[in-house]
Amino acid sequence: MKNGSSSDNQPVASKYSYYVFTLLTLLYMFDYIDRMIVASLFPFIKRDWGLTDAECGMLISAVYWSILAFSFPVSLFIDRWSRKKCIAIMALLWSLATAACAITKNFHQLFMARAAIGIGEAGYAPGGTAMISALFPKSKRALFLGLWSAAIPLGSAIGIAIGGWVANHFGWQHAFGLVAFPGMIVAFLFFWTRDYESVELVKTVKSDTENSQQVKMSKKDMVREFTHTGSLLATYFAFAGNTFVTTALLSWMPTYFHRIQGLDETTAGLKSSAVMLFAIIGAPLGGYLADRWQKRHANARLHFCIISSSITAILMMTAFGCLEGYAQYALLLAGGVSVAAFVPAAAAVTQDVVHPGLRATSYSLCVIVQNLVGSSMGPIFVGVVSDQYGISTAMTILPVFSLLASMLFFVASLFYKQDLAKVEKVEFRFES
Repeated sequence: MKNGSSSDNQPVASKYSYYVFTLLTLLYMFDYIDRMIVASLFPFIKRDWGLTDAECGMLISAVYWSILAFSFPVSLFIDRWSRKKCIAIMALLWSLATAACAITKNFHQLFMARAAIGIGEAGYAPGGTAMISALFPKSKRALFLGLWSAAIPLGSAIGIAIGGWVANHFGWQHAFGLVAFPGMIVAFLFFWTRDYESVELVKTVKSDTENSQQVKMSKKDMVREFTHTGSLLATYFAFAGNTFVTTALLSWMPTYFHRIQGLDETTAGLKSSAVMLFAIIGAPLGGYLADRWQKRHANARLHFCIISSSITAILMMTAFGCLEGYAQYALLLAGGVSVAAFVPAAAAVTQDVVHPGLRATSYSLCVIVQNLVGSSMGPIFVGVVSDQYGISTAMTILPVFSLLASMLFFVASLFYKQDLAKVEKVEFRFES
């Protein structure tokens, strides 16, 4: 690829952009295969090791706690050093950690191996989001982030489906070993991609003569990018409200079908995977609709998040609280579409309203917030409520957090326009 540049209005060489995008999408898929395969293995691990539901939930949360601890420092390397090198190294690490899960002998060893997966995955979402935001123009940002995000439910569904089948036929340890190696292959390929040059951290200021000049950003300026951007802060916590729900659903839906409907582990995993596969429609559709609406309405991305989060809450509450059988499953499939629809528009907001040289850092802070009060807590919340009141009650209460997310997205929409007007305009240049 020739040297190219990308502003918010002009894409770089498209063929190479799509190649890098394909590798990023494959890595995201393997990320979630490795992350979520353990959910379908809960009944097997619980039987072999005598774990409680809360302990099973901790095997999911261990990944998110590691992401929480390492996301911010890793994102600084991504923004200031190299996107491609960081992403490739992280993919190798999380794949090796997944392989290590196959040889664990007790809960504590498996918990530590799962935590190591999180260390590898800590900066992937920030790095991938920053690369995609540079590869494609702002007018298509939510669409491509949506297509990329579709790898989350796809990987989760594949992981859960494969996990139950392999565990039934060969033993649950073999499931970890099987899914560990494809990610390593794509990671090696990613080492040979081209990266954009790190963006200089400067800001435009006006002098006494009204002439503008660029000066280097201080650490205080960088902190203010995040602490004084209302739409960004509210979006972070709204994201957390929704990921609280989605992670808990991914973790416990197979167990719900196994206990409430009496399905065997393989069938329960496949039925849960189908719900997650419908999220493959929701993520790119949400990005497409938000981008189309954005052309006519400046605040469309956040307003779309308000609507999709509210729809998710209504569908899931009704399905778990009021219905059974085919009617319940139909609503869960519809909820599978809506539950992922907010992701691309919300992710785009985290890139829209910050300095382009801090985009990976911005999304890493989003990851930290969503993991601290969202993803890491959702599985444990359902596990604890399930131990006390049953899995059905836990799943019925869960969608309340999507309603909370909708309210926070509304708060974010009140600040979005003024925050967008403050952002520096930067041209991206890619390596030759």
